[in-house]
Amino acid sequence: MNIKAYLKPSCGWSNGVRAILRKHNLPFEDIDIINNRANYAEMVQKSGQPLSPCVEIDGVMLADISGEEVENYLLSNDLVKPTDAPVDTAINAGCSDEDHAKMATKTIRFF
Repeated sequence: MNIKAYLKPSCGWSNGVRAILRKHNLPFEDIDIINNRANYAEMVQKSGQPLSPCVEIDGVMLADISGEEVENYLLSNDLVKPTDAPVDTAINAGCSDEDHAKMATKTIRFF
């Protein structure tokens, strides 16, 4: 399976996607859309919209998606089997105020 995940370096939604992909031991390309303008432009072009996270699985783009929705897609399409493996973060939650404060001081925004 070829997985490209267009994610923010620090974001509740992005961390939820990462947690699900790790839960199922799926290798994926973690593409930083905050600190690389070309990555963000590629995500918008491929997904047809500006919101993240976006995850491309074997050429199928899942736009503006949570970790929970990624897992539902994987299970519904028999790409993974159900597992009781734990996750290390919320899979369906945005950033906290603390997360937003950290991003404001550590990232370069192009948009």
